[in-house]
Amino acid sequence: MGSGKSTIGRILAKELQTYFLDTDVLIESFENRTISDIFKNEGESAFREMEKRCFNWIKSHVNSTIISVGGGLPVFIPEIKEAGSVIYLKVNFSEILCRMNKQELAKRPLFQDVEKAKELFEKRDKIYSSLADMVIENRDVKTTIEKIKDYYAGIKQY
Repeated sequence: MGSGKSTIGRILAKELQTYFLDTDVLIESFENRTISDIFKNEGESAFREMEKRCFNWIKSHVNSTIISVGGGLPVFIPEIKEAGSVIYLKVNFSEILCRMNKQELAKRPLFQDVEKAKELFEKRDKIYSSLADMVIENRDVKTTIEKIKDYYAGIKQY
């Protein structure tokens, strides 16, 4: 949450002349309702099932695409690498709080209690780092994009 996935993903997709997908947006489209509504009316476990279906759809139907995943996807779907390379855009928790306004915070169900969100962040950070093919300290959009492009240029050489 608030790491810059959507911003970086959209710019990177444009520069690489490919597509950008966001799993939360896909789920909202598939379900015709918001993530907040899903959490409120059906709970987190129902959302995680929807997320798993979305992931399986991506594995079967999507390639050569930049994909931003919801914060829980790597935690609940550790086989994330089956869909492609994984890059963790790492940002410290205080920076995330600075980046998100009240409206952003309000639409994130797991961010309603900041202390619990910080605990969740610390727990997930370890998981994200262990699953990632590359970890980037995302302090600057331009630098982050260049690092990702360099990483993929290296992969294509082999």
